[in-house]
Amino acid sequence: MIVSLIQAPLVWESPSENRLYFEQKIKAISQHTDLIVLPEMFSTGFTMNPKQVAETMQGVTISWLIEIAKAKNTAITGSLVIQEEEQFFNRMVFVFPSGKLEYYDKRHLFTLAGEEKVYQPGKEKKIIEYKNWKICLQVCYDLRFPVFARNIENYDLLIYVANWPKVRINTWDILLKARAVENLSYVIGLNRIGLDDNEHEYIGHSQVIDELGNYLLEPQRDEHVFHLELDKEKMLETRKN
Repeated sequence: MIVSLIQAPLVWESPSENRLYFEQKIKAISQHTDLIVLPEMFSTGFTMNPKQVAETMQGVTISWLIEIAKAKNTAITGSLVIQEEEQFFNRMVFVFPSGKLEYYDKRHLFTLAGEEKVYQPGKEKKIIEYKNWKICLQVCYDLRFPVFARNIENYDLLIYVANWPKVRINTWDILLKARAVENLSYVIGLNRIGLDDNEHEYIGHSQVIDELGNYLLEPQRDEHVFHLELDKEKMLETRKN
């Protein structure tokens, strides 16, 4: 499976500007790709003001994701702020090339930022089946909870999308490798770059790791679209051995 990771700065609480940015990046992808990965809260940045930016599952950004998936004939995933009735969720959506959509609500909310005060936690782990791959979706702070990622489903790929700040980036690097090794799975960690309106700095360190903890993509700091090919049969042979 060929995956494309978009490591990007985000415009604070401006879904229209962020959609335009990512649309330009995605349109510039000339090679075939099976899956495009966007950061956590890719349309707004990591905001604790959901009332100002929340959308519904029938909103503009979801419709935009579906249009892109169909036009590029690829799956696309990332998280955004979703409202259902009076509740808000940090929701990671997975859109198939057909336009079909599944989602995962972030289970572990980041208390240091007060995320649990404004968002509802998810209740279920989510495994997506796509092109004969089992893909586990997780968001940022979920990375600190290894039991939640335990590979009892025999998934093949574990994806973390994040707004993980520079001050704790060493932890990000260590735990992504740990999740790959302990679960004998590919791991993708996709983080943003730049400053947000709370003066938090993000330096990316997006990366791809194989089932033995080896880097297929070493931690990256630049604004860029990275393309990698993942070999499921190689991973399964390692797991069998």
